Amino acid sequence: MPWISFLELLFGAFLVFVALYDVFQGVVVPRWTGRRLRLAPYVIDCVWPRWRAFALRRLKGQQREDFLGNFAPFALMLILLLWVFVLILGFGLMLHAVRGGIKPPIEDYGSAFYVAGTALFTIGFGDIVGVSAAARVLLLLAGASGLAVVALVISLTFTLYDSFKQRETLVLTLDARAGTPPSGVMLLETYAQFDLVDDLAPTFAAWEIWSAQILETHLAYPLLPFFRSSHDSESWVSALGAVLDAATLVLTTVETGNEYSIRSRGPAHMMYSLGSHAVTDLSHWFRFAVASQLPQNVDEAIQEAGVERGEWEAARRRLQKAGYKLREAEGSWLEFVQHRAVYAQSLNTMAKHFASPPSQWIGDRSSVAHLHHRAQ
Repeated sequence: MPWISFLELLFGAFLVFVALYDVFQGVVVPRWTGRRLRLAPYVIDCVWPRWRAFALRRLKGQQREDFLGNFAPFALMLILLLWVFVLILGFGLMLHAVRGGIKPPIEDYGSAFYVAGTALFTIGFGDIVGVSAAARVLLLLAGASGLAVVALVISLTFTLYDSFKQRETLVLTLDARAGTPPSGVMLLETYAQFDLVDDLAPTFAAWEIWSAQILETHLAYPLLPFFRSSHDSESWVSALGAVLDAATLVLTTVETGNEYSIRSRGPAHMMYSLGSHAVTDLSHWFRFAVASQLPQNVDEAIQEAGVERGEWEAARRRLQKAGYKLREAEGSWLEFVQHRAVYAQSLNTMAKHFASPPSQWIGDRSSVAHLHHRAQ
């Protein structure tokens, strides 16, 4: 075999391996995988910043949300086309390398890619036949690869939309509880208003499970975080942040242990721990530029908490008016910033990265007009 044909065979095999490896890691393996020799993560990293920048600069209101919401389905189709293109290119190069074993012989690269495409899509016009063992093996592998990729992409699509549905179901429940966009302070206010303070424990427990599901699914399928809520001013990022803020306020600001306040911090602590863990791991996967260490002193904690003292004091007054008994101000403020500093920077970076609608203490809050949507 001439050395050029050998290089074609070798490079084509490498391309096929990269495409099938990416399909395997992205669809079959249900866990966090690395980016080495991957195609899909780099497609998302390349396209999303430009897609988001265009939407934020050129579009407004519902047009912006519709455009941003179209990214995830578009990226899914783009990744599928990329896999198919790389497979056709790889098998085409290998078939060109063994062109002598095909009748009629392949004359150029265009014909080689045509043969690879018909084999990959299992069209089989019968105008070209492999006669050598190498050509027959390559044609069979191309057909099997095409069937496998299409079947796995269909399976991935159902998995993504099922996970999206499960994620959004609980997010929607925050409408009446925490407003739109959601707020941790309003969540606590609403439960006090309707005498549901005892129900905070099962609420935090439900969101603890939700956080675990988010961590599992969003790391296994990195395209899933880009699927946006179909309802205005809602986002899985702001929903997670609102419940985390509510848990943080319960742990640091609200008094516990008597009939006029929350009876136990346990469920809030569990939600806080798992929710913070989910935010941190997602930040690592998306390689956000956030601090890798916890704040070493109070000044760093105040800076990284992302909430001004005046904002926290306003939240305190709202909670006190709602009927909560509060802890001593100075000590609870220091605890609040130390707790929130654990997840605030990662959460804000995540909200900006996904262009989530801004909400109280989360994301770009310069234009937040918090809507008090409550059940009356």
